[in-house]
Amino acid sequence: MDNEIKIPLSKNKIIVIFFGALLFVFLGTWFVIDPEKFAYRIFHNPDIIRIVGIVSVVFFGICTLFIFRKLFEQKFGLIINKDGIIDNSNATSIGLIKWSDIIGIRVIQVFSQKFIMIDVSNPEEYIRLKKKGIGKMAMKANYNKYGSPISINTNTLKTNFTELISLIEKEYEKKRV
Repeated sequence: MDNEIKIPLSKNKIIVIFFGALLFVFLGTWFVIDPEKFAYRIFHNPDIIRIVGIVSVVFFGICTLFIFRKLFEQKFGLIINKDGIIDNSNATSIGLIKWSDIIGIRVIQVFSQKFIMIDVSNPEEYIRLKKKGIGKMAMKANYNKYGSPISINTNTLKTNFTELISLIEKEYEKKRV
Protein backbone atom coordinates (compact mmCIF):
# COMPACT_ATOMS: atom_id res chain seq x y z
CA MET A 1 0.00 0.00 0.00
CA ASP A 2 1.62 3.22 -1.13
CA ASN A 3 -1.06 5.60 0.06
CA GLU A 4 -2.46 6.09 3.50
CA ILE A 5 -6.02 5.46 4.55
CA LYS A 6 -7.01 8.19 7.00
CA ILE A 7 -10.12 7.98 9.14
CA PRO A 8 -10.96 11.22 10.96
CA LEU A 9 -12.36 11.55 14.43
CA SER A 10 -16.13 12.11 14.47
CA LYS A 11 -16.78 15.32 16.37
CA ASN A 12 -20.52 14.52 16.50
CA LYS A 13 -19.92 11.13 18.15
CA ILE A 14 -17.42 12.68 20.56
CA ILE A 15 -19.92 15.38 21.58
CA VAL A 16 -22.60 12.76 22.31
CA ILE A 17 -20.12 10.70 24.37
CA PHE A 18 -18.99 13.87 26.19
CA PHE A 19 -22.53 14.78 27.26
CA GLY A 20 -23.24 11.17 28.25
CA ALA A 21 -20.16 11.13 30.50
CA LEU A 22 -21.10 14.55 31.89
CA LEU A 23 -24.56 13.18 32.76
CA PHE A 24 -22.94 10.39 34.78
CA VAL A 25 -20.77 12.95 36.61
CA PHE A 26 -23.91 14.92 37.42
CA LEU A 27 -25.80 11.83 38.63
CA GLY A 28 -22.79 10.66 40.63
CA THR A 29 -22.57 14.07 42.30
CA TRP A 30 -26.27 13.86 43.14
CA PHE A 31 -25.72 10.39 44.65
CA VAL A 32 -22.92 11.80 46.83
CA ILE A 33 -24.88 14.86 47.95
CA ASP A 34 -28.24 13.18 48.62
CA PRO A 35 -27.82 9.37 48.86
CA GLU A 36 -30.90 8.96 51.07
CA LYS A 37 -33.13 10.05 48.19
CA PHE A 38 -32.01 7.05 46.11
CA ALA A 39 -31.41 4.50 48.88
CA TYR A 40 -34.96 3.23 49.20
CA ARG A 41 -35.22 2.69 45.42
CA ILE A 42 -31.92 0.96 44.72
CA PHE A 43 -29.85 -0.65 47.48
CA HIS A 44 -31.65 0.50 50.63
CA ASN A 45 -28.27 1.67 51.89
CA PRO A 46 -27.17 5.32 51.55
CA ASP A 47 -23.51 4.39 52.01
CA ILE A 48 -23.55 2.16 48.92
CA ILE A 49 -25.27 4.93 46.95
CA ARG A 50 -22.60 7.42 48.08
CA ILE A 51 -19.78 5.01 47.06
CA VAL A 52 -21.41 4.46 43.65
CA GLY A 53 -21.63 8.24 43.30
CA ILE A 54 -17.96 8.77 44.17
CA VAL A 55 -16.85 6.05 41.73
CA SER A 56 -19.09 7.55 39.04
CA VAL A 57 -17.74 11.07 39.55
CA VAL A 58 -14.11 9.92 39.51
CA PHE A 59 -14.38 7.52 36.56
CA PHE A 60 -16.66 9.60 34.34
CA GLY A 61 -14.88 12.81 35.39
CA ILE A 62 -11.63 11.39 34.02
CA CYS A 63 -13.48 10.20 30.90
CA THR A 64 -14.99 13.66 30.45
CA LEU A 65 -11.55 15.29 30.55
CA PHE A 66 -10.16 12.83 27.99
CA ILE A 67 -13.18 13.24 25.72
CA PHE A 68 -13.04 17.03 25.97
CA ARG A 69 -9.39 16.99 24.86
CA LYS A 70 -10.24 14.62 22.01
CA LEU A 71 -12.89 17.07 20.80
CA PHE A 72 -10.22 19.65 19.92
CA GLU A 73 -7.60 17.30 18.47
CA GLN A 74 -6.64 17.84 14.86
CA LYS A 75 -5.05 14.39 14.41
CA PHE A 76 -6.76 11.66 12.45
CA GLY A 77 -8.41 8.98 14.59
CA LEU A 78 -6.88 6.09 12.64
CA ILE A 79 -4.33 5.87 9.84
CA ILE A 80 -3.51 2.70 7.97
CA ASN A 81 -0.30 2.84 5.96
CA LYS A 82 2.66 0.73 4.80
CA ASP A 83 4.12 0.64 8.34
CA GLY A 84 0.98 -0.41 10.19
CA ILE A 85 -2.01 1.05 11.97
CA ILE A 86 -1.64 4.39 13.72
CA ASP A 87 -4.36 4.50 16.36
CA ASN A 88 -5.39 7.76 18.00
CA SER A 89 -9.02 6.85 18.67
CA ASN A 90 -9.24 6.26 22.41
CA ALA A 91 -7.58 6.45 25.84
CA THR A 92 -5.54 3.29 25.28
CA SER A 93 -4.23 4.35 21.86
CA ILE A 94 -0.46 4.02 21.59
CA GLY A 95 0.17 5.27 18.08
CA LEU A 96 1.82 2.96 15.55
CA ILE A 97 1.04 -0.74 15.67
CA LYS A 98 3.56 -2.25 13.25
CA TRP A 99 2.39 -4.81 10.69
CA SER A 100 5.44 -6.90 11.60
CA ASP A 101 4.19 -7.14 15.21
CA ILE A 102 0.59 -8.07 14.36
CA ILE A 103 -0.10 -11.81 14.60
CA GLY A 104 -3.88 -11.72 14.44
CA ILE A 105 -7.02 -9.64 14.26
CA ARG A 106 -10.26 -10.66 15.91
CA VAL A 107 -13.55 -9.23 17.11
CA ILE A 108 -14.87 -9.39 20.65
CA GLN A 109 -18.16 -8.13 21.96
CA VAL A 110 -18.64 -6.74 25.45
CA PHE A 111 -22.36 -6.31 26.05
CA SER A 112 -23.49 -4.61 22.83
CA GLN A 113 -20.14 -2.96 22.06
CA LYS A 114 -17.84 -4.58 19.47
CA PHE A 115 -14.06 -4.16 19.60
CA ILE A 116 -11.32 -5.07 17.16
CA MET A 117 -8.57 -6.80 19.11
CA ILE A 118 -5.14 -6.52 17.54
CA ASP A 119 -3.01 -9.46 18.68
CA VAL A 120 0.68 -8.62 18.69
CA SER A 121 3.78 -10.75 19.20
CA ASN A 122 5.10 -8.41 21.89
CA PRO A 123 2.14 -7.21 24.01
CA GLU A 124 4.28 -6.16 26.99
CA GLU A 125 6.26 -3.80 24.75
CA TYR A 126 3.06 -2.06 23.64
CA ILE A 127 1.92 -1.75 27.26
CA ARG A 128 5.31 -0.16 28.10
CA LEU A 129 4.80 2.40 25.33
CA LYS A 130 1.78 3.82 27.16
CA LYS A 131 3.04 6.46 29.57
CA LYS A 132 -0.15 7.58 31.31
CA GLY A 133 -1.36 5.52 34.26
CA ILE A 134 -5.05 5.05 33.45
CA GLY A 135 -4.44 4.15 29.82
CA LYS A 136 -1.68 1.77 30.87
CA MET A 137 -3.96 0.12 33.44
CA ALA A 138 -6.70 -0.27 30.81
CA MET A 139 -4.22 -1.88 28.41
CA LYS A 140 -3.08 -4.31 31.13
CA ALA A 141 -6.72 -5.13 31.90
CA ASN A 142 -7.41 -5.75 28.19
CA TYR A 143 -4.38 -7.99 27.98
CA ASN A 144 -5.34 -10.00 31.06
CA LYS A 145 -8.99 -10.38 30.10
CA TYR A 146 -8.91 -10.57 26.29
CA GLY A 147 -5.34 -11.63 25.46
CA SER A 148 -4.28 -8.37 23.80
CA PRO A 149 -3.62 -4.87 25.14
CA ILE A 150 -4.70 -3.26 21.86
CA SER A 151 -8.36 -2.69 21.06
CA ILE A 152 -9.98 -0.42 18.52
CA ASN A 153 -13.62 0.60 18.32
CA THR A 154 -15.52 3.07 16.20
CA ASN A 155 -17.01 5.14 19.04
CA THR A 156 -14.95 8.21 18.12
CA LEU A 157 -14.29 7.51 14.43
CA LYS A 158 -16.09 8.68 11.29
CA THR A 159 -16.77 5.13 10.17
CA ASN A 160 -18.83 2.15 11.25
CA PHE A 161 -17.63 -1.12 12.72
CA THR A 162 -18.29 -3.29 9.66
CA GLU A 163 -16.36 -0.97 7.34
CA LEU A 164 -13.44 -0.66 9.76
CA ILE A 165 -12.98 -4.37 10.45
CA SER A 166 -13.22 -5.13 6.73
CA LEU A 167 -10.61 -2.49 5.92
CA ILE A 168 -8.18 -3.59 8.63
CA GLU A 169 -8.52 -7.29 7.74
CA LYS A 170 -7.98 -6.57 4.04
CA GLU A 171 -4.83 -4.53 4.67
CA TYR A 172 -3.53 -7.09 7.16
CA GLU A 173 -3.94 -9.89 4.61
CA LYS A 174 -1.94 -7.85 2.09
CA LYS A 175 0.90 -7.54 4.60
CA ARG A 176 0.92 -11.24 5.44
CA VAL A 177 1.57 -12.27 1.82
